[in-house]
Amino acid sequence: MSITAFVRPYFAHRYRKIERFFTTAEDTQRRVLAQLLAKGENTEWGTQHQFAQCRSYEDFARLSPITTYEDLKAPIDRMRRGERNVLWPGLVRWYAKSSGTTNDKSKFIPVTADGLKDTHYRGGTDAVAIYLHNYPQARLFDGRALILGGSHAPNYNTPHSLVGDLSAILIENIPTFASLFRTPKKSTALLADFEEKRQRIAQEAIRQRVTNISGVPSWMMSVLNCALDITGKASVAEIWPDLEVFFHGGVAFTPYREQYARLMNNPAMRYEETYNASEGFFGLQNDPTDPAMLLMLDYGVFYEFIPLEDIDSPTPNIVPLWGVETGRNYAMIITTSGGLWRYMIGDTVRFTDTAPYKFVISGRTKSFINAFGEELIVDNAEQGLQKACAATGAEVSEYTAAPVFMDQQGRCCHQWVIEFAIPPSDLDLFRHTLDQALQTINSDYEAKRFKDLTLQELDIVVARPGLFTAWLASRGKLGGQHKVPRLSNNRTIIEEVLRLNEA
Repeated sequence: MSITAFVRPYFAHRYRKIERFFTTAEDTQRRVLAQLLAKGENTEWGTQHQFAQCRSYEDFARLSPITTYEDLKAPIDRMRRGERNVLWPGLVRWYAKSSGTTNDKSKFIPVTADGLKDTHYRGGTDAVAIYLHNYPQARLFDGRALILGGSHAPNYNTPHSLVGDLSAILIENIPTFASLFRTPKKSTALLADFEEKRQRIAQEAIRQRVTNISGVPSWMMSVLNCALDITGKASVAEIWPDLEVFFHGGVAFTPYREQYARLMNNPAMRYEETYNASEGFFGLQNDPTDPAMLLMLDYGVFYEFIPLEDIDSPTPNIVPLWGVETGRNYAMIITTSGGLWRYMIGDTVRFTDTAPYKFVISGRTKSFINAFGEELIVDNAEQGLQKACAATGAEVSEYTAAPVFMDQQGRCCHQWVIEFAIPPSDLDLFRHTLDQALQTINSDYEAKRFKDLTLQELDIVVARPGLFTAWLASRGKLGGQHKVPRLSNNRTIIEEVLRLNEA
C-alpha cells in the first residue's frame, strides 16, 4: 500500500477544518485573539497593556500600541538573556535571525514552542493537506522531501538562548515522523557554508527518490544546478522522475518561472506558493489556477491592516480582517503566539477576495520607490518585468532598483541593476517596454513620467553573472531565507551593487 494513501485521511480531516473557516473568518479570528490574550495576560507586556481588561477586539485595539522591532528590541534582548514571562509565558529559547533594521544588523524574532506547533509546523502540514486535496493521485510520501534550510548562528547565542535562520530552527525541532520523509540529513542541512552545503545536499539528494522540494527559489535553483553538474543530466526530471511539486516562498516566483520550467523539463511539475516568515506562517496557495493565497486564520496569528496611504499618518486607520476591502494595498499587523503584539511585519498585501480571504503579497512597507511621488511598489515592478521579458525573450534572475535624484538640470529617473538568465533580444526595447508597462500599471508613475517633466525614462545597468550572489556573500547572507531587496527609496544598496559590478 502506498504510504501517501495511508496518511491521506489525516490530511483530508485537516482540509475540512480549513474549509470551515472559509465562512467563519471573523469568529475564527476573534477566537484566536481571545486565546492569545488569555495566554499573554500575566506576562510583563500583558500586565502593562491591561490584557485582563480586554473583552473584545475593540478593547485590545484601544489599550495596545502598534509596535515595530525597535519597540520590542529591549524586551527581546532581555528574553535572550534568560528573563521569563516578558512578551510570552515562560522561557523562550529559540530566536530566528532576520534581516536588520535601521539601527541593527539583525533582528532576533522569538520562536516559542507554541509558535512552532500552532503556526510554523501547522503551515507545513496544511500545505500538504491542500496539495493532496487538489491532486488525489499525488504520491508525495512515497519518496523524500528535499528541504533547503539555513543554519544556526552560534556567534549570536547566549547561555540562555539559541539563534539561527528560521528554516534551521524548524529542521532542528522537526518531529521525528516528519524527519523520516526528508533529505538531506540534519547535519548537512544545518551547515553554515552555503557553497559546501549545496554540494553536500546535491550529493545526498541525487541518491534519494525525491517527490517534492521546498525552499527559496533562488537558493533552490543553485542546489538543482549543482545536482545537474554532478550527475551530468540535462534536466531535473532525469534525476528525480517522481518529483511532482515545488513548495516555494520568500521571494516572488515570477522572475524564476521560465527558468524552472526549463530546468525541470517536466510539463506536469507543480508549483505551490507559501507565505512563511520568521514572524509566522500566514498564507498558502489553495487553487493552482489562482496565484492569490488563502490567509490562514487559525494559526495563533491575529491580523490587522493599515491602508498603505495611511502608513505614515500619526493616526492611521487600522482595521481587523473583517474590515479590509479588495483591491487596496495594506501594511500587515500581526499579533502572534511568538509574543509579537500588534507588530508591523513590514509586508504589504492586497486582497483579491474576502469569501474566503485571499491575497497577494504586493511589497514591503520599506521596499518601494517614492522619491518623486510615484509610489512604485514591488508588485508593479514584477508585473512590468514580466511584460518586458515577454516582449524580448529575456529571463531575469535578480534585480534591484532605486531613484537617481535630480541633477542640476532637474533630470532624474529610476535606475535598475538587472542580472539576466537570458539576455533580452534588444535591451532598449526591454527598457522601453518596462517603462511603458510601469506607466500602465501605476498611474502615479505615469503622471510623473508625463512628457518627461518630472521623471525621465528609466535606466538599466546589466549585471555581470553572479553579481547578486557576490553582494549577498559580502554581507554574510548566502543561502537560507536571505534575499535581494528589490526596491529602495535611497541609493545605499544600489551603490554597493554597482561598485561590485565594476570590480
